[in-house]
Amino acid sequence: MARLGIIAGTGALPGQIAAAHPGALFLALDGVGADLPGGGIETARASYERFGALFGTLRTAGVTEVVLAGALVRPALDPARFDAVTMTLAPRLAAAMQGGDDALLRAVIAAFEAEGFAVRGAHELLPGLTAAAGLLAGPEPGARDLADLDRASEILAALGPLDVGQGAVVSRGLCLGVETVQGTDAMLQFAADAPAHLRRGGVLLKAPKPGQDLRVDMPAIGPRTVALAAAAGLSGIAIAAGGVVIAEREATCAAAAEAGLFVLAKDL
Repeated sequence: MARLGIIAGTGALPGQIAAAHPGALFLALDGVGADLPGGGIETARASYERFGALFGTLRTAGVTEVVLAGALVRPALDPARFDAVTMTLAPRLAAAMQGGDDALLRAVIAAFEAEGFAVRGAHELLPGLTAAAGLLAGPEPGARDLADLDRASEILAALGPLDVGQGAVVSRGLCLGVETVQGTDAMLQFAADAPAHLRRGGVLLKAPKPGQDLRVDMPAIGPRTVALAAAAGLSGIAIAAGGVVIAEREATCAAAAEAGLFVLAKDL
């Protein structure tokens, strides 16, 4: 019988998967700060610098498939701590780290698959984690909002082949921010710091990069995204239908409605 291993990043998602799959092994990565689940879920620790030990822990626990869930940071690695397996993987991972997150995560997926582990997507394990097209919360977006959404979509489509950008903020046709390796929160804070005359409503769009492997690093929004979008003076948040995780969906939609922001899932 298949057993799941949860390679846990930060945020609520790893714990949600653990609650839905109580037989899983929950692995907290050193330096990431994942919240350990309760409820008797088996836990273990792992390190980016010791892939051999990580694979061994999974095998000993009978794990046959893994999910990389939650926000995963790029670690500061100490080569002196690498085990033999990590030394073998290091050239490929180092080359991938020079590119975008998608290139790095594809290399990580390949490493797990080469060791015989099936890699699953969080959306495969938690039905309802993404949304079909439609208005999810808040008021109907206006014509200006929809024009900003189209502009943001054009920006992400142009940047996607460069492995940059799962998000963009556009206000009245002006791009106030593009998501880089620092993440969505940093982009929204940057947009909030723009001069007031440039922030006249606007839309945050979150979407996968073209051709992105959605088993890892699927774009996500949550209650904090709503709070930061409101602080930036935006009118709403748009997400790619079926391609963006909505963490704590009920709380996210309630927060958006309370703040007067729309949340719209759209086929892109």
